[in-house]
Parts: sequence; C-alpha cells; structure tokens
Amino acid sequence: MLSFDLSSPWREMSLAVVDVETTGLDPAECRVIEVGIVRFERGQIAERWGQLINPGCEIPAKVTEITGITAEMLADKPSFRDLKWEIYGRLRDRVLVAYNAEFDRSFLANEMERAGLTLPELPVLDPLVWARHLMPKERSHRLVRVAEKLGVDLSKAHRAEHDAEATGKVLLRFADKVPVELGTLLDEQKKWQGTQEAAFAARRAARAEKTEAAAAARTEPEAPDTSQAGLFG
Repeated sequence: MLSFDLSSPWREMSLAVVDVETTGLDPAECRVIEVGIVRFERGQIAERWGQLINPGCEIPAKVTEITGITAEMLADKPSFRDLKWEIYGRLRDRVLVAYNAEFDRSFLANEMERAGLTLPELPVLDPLVWARHLMPKERSHRLVRVAEKLGVDLSKAHRAEHDAEATGKVLLRFADKVPVELGTLLDEQKKWQGTQEAAFAARRAARAEKTEAAAAARTEPEAPDTSQAGLFG
C-alpha cells in the first residue's frame, strides 16, 4: 500500500479488475477454476486476460450448471501453482477491483498461500459496495442486475474475464458519484460498507427473533379448558 499515492485521482491509476470462478463458496476448502483480469488505464481497457485452471478436485454439478465450466474443459489446464507468478505480476502495483471483493480476494489469497506466495497488499475498490450505497432502492445488487441498469453488457455472465470487464465498466459508470482521490474514496467505501453490514446484521437479528417467536408459539401448550362446557362436554 505504501507505493500508492492516496492523494492521487484513482481513475488515473492502473486498475486490475479481477473475477474468479470457484468450486464453491468457502475459500479455505474450495478452489479456483477460472481467473479473469482486465486491466484498465485512464478509464479504458488496456488488456484482457483469462485462464481456466485445473483445481485438482471434482467440479460440483451446480458449478457447471452456473458457469458452463466442465471437468473436461479443465483436465489439461495449468494449476494455480503453475500460474502464480503470472497472476501475481498482473496484480502487483495496481489497484485491485472486484465485485464483492472479499470473495475474490479471499480465494486469491488462499490459492497464493497454497502456492507459496503472499497476495500483494493492494488498495481494493468494490463496486458492489458503491452500488448498494448509490442505488439503495434497487431490490437486487447482483452484478448482472446492476450492469443491466447501467447499460453495461454482461451477456456472458459467470465467466471470469467477462465478469471482470463488466465490473470495471460498472465501476467507471459510478466514477462521477464518488470521491476523486484514492485515499478519500477508500475511507468513504469503508464507511459505506460498515453501514451496510450493520443493516444486514440488524435484518438477520430481526428474522431470527421472528423465527424464534413463531417456533415458541407452535410449541406452547394449550391452556386447560376450565369452563363448564369443558367439564361436561
């Protein structure tokens, strides 16, 4: 992080927009099967890169259903370890951008660790946080939905390179509505995310309380009938 001038305009920096497809949701147990990295320079696509990856494990049918990626497609592809320096080099010294960034970053960090490297420490911009803040009335903030609302093409959703490109374009659609300086933007993004997480936690607590109340009502024993009708009926 020390190599980044936080007072500089983030749009003038090199952005590495990343998306990963995986065998599941747990970065500690599941593996990456595709990485897409699209580099943006001054608001324009400078380079696209995507690679299928052999995870060395089975591909759940649900993952194939969502992504279209099959075990046969991955059988002769390199492992993440084979690609670690390629991926590292494409990320290093750039601002990392990802939609729901914690997901992608966690998977990349775990794969790097398995391969004997540490993911570079980079500033992270997350357009999902921006979308929730700037489009609060939308019922869904999934990438495909937000892209559609903003006029960004995502006809090949759930493939890493295409999702990464769409993420970068969504980011830039929001550019005039967020702070210009990188440091200020990171501070604001952190505040927005904190507010969003607090709201999610409150909703989860309310749902849990409602579920517990409903369960208690179902298991509460009936009061005995002490009326005369009960005695002689």
